[in-house]
Amino acid sequence: MKEKWLEWAMRLQSIAQAGLTFGENRYDLDRYNQIRAISVEILQEYTGISYEKIKDLFTSETGYQTPKVDIRASVIRDDRILMVREKIDGAWSLPGGWADVNTSVSESAARECLEEAGAVVSPVRIIAIQQADRHYDFPYPYTVYKIFVECRLNEISFRENTETLEAGFFALDSLPQLSTERNTREQIEMCFSAEKKEVFEALFD
Repeated sequence: MKEKWLEWAMRLQSIAQAGLTFGENRYDLDRYNQIRAISVEILQEYTGISYEKIKDLFTSETGYQTPKVDIRASVIRDDRILMVREKIDGAWSLPGGWADVNTSVSESAARECLEEAGAVVSPVRIIAIQQADRHYDFPYPYTVYKIFVECRLNEISFRENTETLEAGFFALDSLPQLSTERNTREQIEMCFSAEKKEVFEALFD
């Protein structure tokens, strides 16, 4: 569950962002900037991340704050699941990333598989839609919805790219080191469980 300090910082940031977007009075805008600065200070104090990095993360957001959407593809072949090794931390995750605008969930899943693993897939069904901070210890400074999509593999040929080092298939009992900011063992178990069922009711929250 989300720590209270993180929840407070996120709420302050959301209020500040909406105020800076819709406010007109320059005195009010100054107060919203002060609220945003307080939220940055809270995160910096508890996470150890530099003030400037957090500030850049928050100030890059404009408009009414809404959840971010992360798409993860579950591609299972012969009881082994497709994973990619991330350049950012050297650990492994399901192919995926932030959803792009003007792109559907299935299109995002297929694109991520192709870009990160060289896999051509056909999305089949939604496995789960989860609020990240209810399933991770990682202190996300914003709300993230993670959508897990079961996909059928058509073909695969890994190619060099900017995000991943390699791709491979792994059995549940021999998973590599996981990039736990992106996926947990429990979520991968969930994907295996769904794949074994002809009818699977999508999970949420």
